[in-house]
Amino acid sequence: MSTSKLILCPGQGAQAVGMGKAWFEKSAEARAVFERADTILGTRLGSPLTELCFAGPAERLNQTDVSQPAIFVSSVACWHALLASWGSGGGTASNGVRGGGAIESHVTATAGLSLGEYTALHLAGAMDFEPALELVVLRGRAMQDAADAIKQSDGTPGSGMVALIGADESQAAALCDQARGSDVLVPANFNCPGQIVISGSIAACKRAVEVAGTTGLRAQPLAVAGAFHSPLMAPAAAKLEAALRTTAIRAPRCPVMSNVTGKAHEPFGGRTIEDAIRARLVEQLTSPVRWEANCRTLLASAQPAAAWHELAPGKSLMGMMRRIEKAVKVETHDEP
Repeated sequence: MSTSKLILCPGQGAQAVGMGKAWFEKSAEARAVFERADTILGTRLGSPLTELCFAGPAERLNQTDVSQPAIFVSSVACWHALLASWGSGGGTASNGVRGGGAIESHVTATAGLSLGEYTALHLAGAMDFEPALELVVLRGRAMQDAADAIKQSDGTPGSGMVALIGADESQAAALCDQARGSDVLVPANFNCPGQIVISGSIAACKRAVEVAGTTGLRAQPLAVAGAFHSPLMAPAAAKLEAALRTTAIRAPRCPVMSNVTGKAHEPFGGRTIEDAIRARLVEQLTSPVRWEANCRTLLASAQPAAAWHELAPGKSLMGMMRRIEKAVKVETHDEP
């Protein structure tokens, strides 16, 4: 297949027990990715990653420190299986998983939602598999730790996130200003028209739900570990920054969207592209994810015949695209 492709990589929330199992059973290339991940991680997550993906339990799979590597590995496994089915090369090497494959498969650009940005960078050859997986594991653990450090007096989570249904960016900002008080409350995800997520202290989140009810907006608290993509993730960002300093990063072989800017990664402030990627990944933990802007950037630059593909697990990015641009058809690959 020589049609140009735009590859979308899912983020946290896409996990489900059984994720990746069909690809593992169907594709030798996908199986090699899972087996490599199990070799790298061992039982650091309590059980082998493959076992957690395929059998759960859901309570453990849904925890941030597990769901992030689980989604990353499932997406990469899906990618290598697709490369093989497309006859595009890529695949795996005897000493581990090859990075990228973007040139061989005519990929025009890659984009990932939050965690998915790491997958997108790996596919574009900016990071090899093992260091990317190690970063994702560290990121998930650091985010879990930052959330666990903020507790209420009764031991329940002291931070959280709320989905605003029907809000635009200015309404979300105004709601945060009105409900914040002396606490932390900021927009965290600009996913698609009418779907924005805000993030912050649990008291401010509760006030936001009350305020939303008086303004005609629907507000739904989310079942998450903490206030992701807010200033409360600063301790996690510091740990990630230290790890990124020693992680080998190369210039991507195709454009990779940055969640922070809504545009492709590029040099800024005198930084090389490699250091610019490091800086944006650190910023991403405390900044809003501009997924709608990422998609609109891709739409503006996409060739008319470009094929849009969403990697496993799940189909959430296809659903968001329906609200961003109905005319675009995203092919999902949750299963073969």
